[in-house]
Amino acid sequence: MSYGDWEPVVGLEIHAQLNTKSKLFSSAPNQFGAEPNTNITCVCTGQPGTLPILNKEAVKKAVQWGSAITAKIAKVSRFDRKSYFYPDSPRNFQITQFDHPIVLGGTVTCYVDGKEKTLTLDHTHLEDDAGTCKHFSDFGGVDYNRAGAPLIEIVSKPCIGVTPQEVTSYAKMIRAILHYIDASDCNMEEGSLRIDVNVSVKKKGEEQLRNKIEIKNMNSFNFIEMAIDAEVRRQIALYSKYPEKDQNELVPQATFRWDPEAKVTKIMRLKEGAEDYRYFPEPDIPSVVLTQEYIDEVGKGLPELPFKRTKRYTEELKLTLEQAVTLTQEKKLSDYFEEALEYCSNARSLCNWIIIEFQGRFKDSGMTLAESGIAPKNLAKLINLIDSKKITGKIAKSVADDMISSEGKDCELIVKENPDYQPVQDEKLIEQLVDQVLAENAQSVSDYKNGKQKAFGFLVGQVMKISRGKASPALVNDILKKKL
Repeated sequence: MSYGDWEPVVGLEIHAQLNTKSKLFSSAPNQFGAEPNTNITCVCTGQPGTLPILNKEAVKKAVQWGSAITAKIAKVSRFDRKSYFYPDSPRNFQITQFDHPIVLGGTVTCYVDGKEKTLTLDHTHLEDDAGTCKHFSDFGGVDYNRAGAPLIEIVSKPCIGVTPQEVTSYAKMIRAILHYIDASDCNMEEGSLRIDVNVSVKKKGEEQLRNKIEIKNMNSFNFIEMAIDAEVRRQIALYSKYPEKDQNELVPQATFRWDPEAKVTKIMRLKEGAEDYRYFPEPDIPSVVLTQEYIDEVGKGLPELPFKRTKRYTEELKLTLEQAVTLTQEKKLSDYFEEALEYCSNARSLCNWIIIEFQGRFKDSGMTLAESGIAPKNLAKLINLIDSKKITGKIAKSVADDMISSEGKDCELIVKENPDYQPVQDEKLIEQLVDQVLAENAQSVSDYKNGKQKAFGFLVGQVMKISRGKASPALVNDILKKKL
């Protein structure tokens, strides 16, 4: 996207709910979907006299994240109180890390339009979540089940001149890393991954950054792209229309939301400053002290991460970059591919069948291949049947449909039981089909003899068409070449 003499400045604040069994400061279950106000304790609801106790597993997952992005892990970090008054915050303050976060810096690298792009992070801190306000037609209520859930907030540095597509690529890579290290389920619909986007603009060559607008709680990557573009254009229009006015009055720092129907950003409130939250050290929680041995041990346990896996797929397995990125963005899908690859040597064909044929079949159902009951080994067998010429590609598509409808029935058994899935190997019959095609397509025969190789592919296709995809492709090619 082009914005003329202007360039966007975008920063991300990503709240990822950690998938620990209990909450950050209490033993209450940390799970989604329970009846309202059942996963709570006195700590979650801020009862007088209750004391928070830090969840060690949440600290470990924060250290895993820091190790994955090659950040500096603070050996000493501290919690603070952030005061604000809202019904979903029963204590009237949040416990967060303001001055001394647990993770400092770090980078996230991804591919955008085939090129490597790197996002620099400022810090990542631990904090607990608020409850949720529920609004109904004639009353409102608060569900404290989420209150106290453990979060890491991942804060990027301002990224100058970035496109909306780059921003979503960074966010997708962050989500993928969190999946790979098993820190969060990152379910945007359930709210376990919420993204705030800070947007400002500046003239090209201008050094001073202007006021930023925070767009809260984005829960869709498509909406993030649309919201950034809309907000950038809104700010540029204001600055361009009123060049003589005070920039801070034209675009005051504020919190906005995205209206997906109107496709515009809408103001919610003017932005608070740090002084409004009256931060001060949390008196009930001692500093978090980590040893270098602990940090190193956690870092050693990291799996192969998505960016590194993408490079391996392109360099060693010769997948296209698009194929590799599609696979590695979803850990379950990539793990499925890895397991199937143990039984199949044709990585590119296997990849295409996973991300195009099978994922396409599951698109409308909301299910994924990894959840379908079709074992990776079974899918690998299907690729092997094609490669060994035991079935044609067209027959394979029908077999794939049967594998889904029969809940993962062995593909070799499906082929064996269905006479329609047996490729035609009768040379005389195929020769008759070839003769028929040659007689009906004299122009293509002439084109081929004049050096047009595409004509041969057309003739093969015609033979396969009248055989309803059953003719052995190898025999069709051999006989057709002899005839020509």
